[in-house]
Amino acid sequence: MSKKLIVPAEVKICATCSYWDGERQVDTELRTVVVDDKCQGHCLVQDVTRCAMTDEFEFFPDCLWEHLAPDEPSDNEKAN
Repeated sequence: MSKKLIVPAEVKICATCSYWDGERQVDTELRTVVVDDKCQGHCLVQDVTRCAMTDEFEFFPDCLWEHLAPDEPSDNEKAN
């Protein structure tokens, strides 16, 4: 059994990016992402394989990191 990592969804690493296609479990209520410690996935933007824990902003300035968490509802959406 591999070790699991629980990461806050706000941390800017590959595993918490909408453009990373790898095995992960996302808990939207707790705002966490769970991945295996050695998990890898495919970066859909750069078309390369990346480790889940790669910090894209530190190493790849052309990263188009997008947060996994849904956007906050607008005032109009809240009123409906």
